[in-house]
Amino acid sequence: MKPTPSQRRRGPRVALLALVLCSLLVPLAFIFDRAPSGYVTTDERRRQEVFVPPFVHVEPSKGGGGAVDPVPVHGVIQEKKISNGSTGVLQRHEQTGRNSSGVSVKPKVLPLPRTEPPKAVNESTQRTSEVSNARKRRGAKADEVENSKACQLEFGSYCIWSTEHKVIMKDSVVKRLKDQLFVARSYYPSIAKLQGQELLTQEMKQNIQDHERVLSASAVDADLPSFINKKIEQMEHTIARAKSCTVECHNVVRKLWQILDMTDDEAHFHMKQSAFLYNLGAQTLPKTHHCFSMRLTLEYFKSPSLDSDVSLARKFKTPNHRHYVIISKNVLAASVVINSTVISSKEPGNNVFHILTDVQNFYGMKYWFARNSYKKAAIHVVNYEEMILEKLPKFNPRELYLSEEFRVLIRSTERPTEQTRMEYLSLFSHSHFFIPEIFKDLKKVVILDDDVVIQRDLSFLWNLDMGDKVNGAVEFCGVRLGQVRNLLGKTKYDPKSCAWMSGVNVINLDKWRKHKVTENYLMLLKQQVKNNDEVSLREAAFSLSLLSFQHLIYPLDKKLTLSGLGYDYGIDPEVARSSALLHYNGNMKPWLELGIPDYKKYWRRFLTREDRFMDECNVNP
Repeated sequence: MKPTPSQRRRGPRVALLALVLCSLLVPLAFIFDRAPSGYVTTDERRRQEVFVPPFVHVEPSKGGGGAVDPVPVHGVIQEKKISNGSTGVLQRHEQTGRNSSGVSVKPKVLPLPRTEPPKAVNESTQRTSEVSNARKRRGAKADEVENSKACQLEFGSYCIWSTEHKVIMKDSVVKRLKDQLFVARSYYPSIAKLQGQELLTQEMKQNIQDHERVLSASAVDADLPSFINKKIEQMEHTIARAKSCTVECHNVVRKLWQILDMTDDEAHFHMKQSAFLYNLGAQTLPKTHHCFSMRLTLEYFKSPSLDSDVSLARKFKTPNHRHYVIISKNVLAASVVINSTVISSKEPGNNVFHILTDVQNFYGMKYWFARNSYKKAAIHVVNYEEMILEKLPKFNPRELYLSEEFRVLIRSTERPTEQTRMEYLSLFSHSHFFIPEIFKDLKKVVILDDDVVIQRDLSFLWNLDMGDKVNGAVEFCGVRLGQVRNLLGKTKYDPKSCAWMSGVNVINLDKWRKHKVTENYLMLLKQQVKNNDEVSLREAAFSLSLLSFQHLIYPLDKKLTLSGLGYDYGIDPEVARSSALLHYNGNMKPWLELGIPDYKKYWRRFLTREDRFMDECNVNP
């Protein structure tokens, strides 16, 4: 059955009536501030039920001067100030209520008689002001320290890096416009209700519309029109007039809480995003380095056999030479360690370097070190995974792990307002504990991390008499075992023992085998780690390294190694130049773009230049 013409016309009539009603309701919603903002959401986030305002307690001075104590008033702090004279009259800013006509009534205050205060009172007031300023400075410093602690605890060295790499804001004026717009919107509903403020209401509405129009077409300051400064001044004047009116504060406070919440959320979001990208850049290999490694691997298979000669192969097993072990997956990093060692060595031909790497980088490293000579030093590239599978088939996992770094925040319990120190503690990984099994013919080795630079001859390390100790390492007494007892499990330990660091470690392999360090490590591993996955092994490296070498550490001179070049911007260049060994522990490695520029030059000094594969892959760390 077909609908009649009157029934067909009923639908459009209903739709038209609905549009008319909406057009009437939208202005009302805007007036009573129920419409969502174009730039800021009006959904109010649920706040905490209890708000404790901060107090700054100032002790009165002996001169009789009054103390300045902020007084909380409904969550807003008003400050009582003592006048400069000796009258002791308190001047407070109080809001007056509205009368029936909507006009604010201001109390008349007669001026005080002008008198010259005595000299003692002036001195007392000056001392009180100095005490107050000192207290405020200490309070600001304490707030800064707490913010630094919280940032470093959540984001690590990103906080230091972001401080050193601040960029000029390109939208500072745009942000100021948005702030003005939000404040104006906060006051507008209350001003619109006041009688006799029609002109101010109209002026505020016009300024809000002008700001919205400008912001809709401007994302950065360069997009703003030339007359924007005049608009900013007009809005400032309008907001000042609105603040001078006596209004109900509930709506204004609610709106300002919203902007505070949203600003905090937005700042934290951007910080998390930036920290993620920073860590991604620090933990991933640059694509230029990946290209370089792949090109070397390709050339290895295109070239004839690169097997080392018999004389070099004999050196690899002769314990009379000075054997260094480097665990690395980075060709350039390993080459800098070797190059800096042989250049600084008095007998470079007596040095033998064993590079433990994974199967992915094995062929590229083999090709690189076969093409480049290092003052007659012998270079032995070992496929760690293949070696473990061949000699230790029962051990799992077989993947290669580099030295593990742990971020440690050190704060003083005696002086909590002092700046928190952040240190990166590097320790042995799972792979280090199988070195004695891989090099069964050797008696003593020096293990070098691939983020170190050698600037002095290290031959004296082979003359150390370590007694019955196994691991010669630089101790780090900023962390003692008793302070990290929650990470060490139920194993017995000396709570006063210091932690130690990798970087340069003198290892007596005979004593290692005698004390069964590898066996003890595997026993602790079985007790503390239930799953032999990568995450569990890396997390357990902290406790397993410290417990496995308990009472077996021979402390090396702390002046031997200068650490922190991968996160600390405050190292004296003169100290760095004169140190025997530089350790770039931390996230900002020297081969990364994130590396600290002032310290990169010490690493670049030993980098091989003018290689065609580096030019083709645009490798320029």
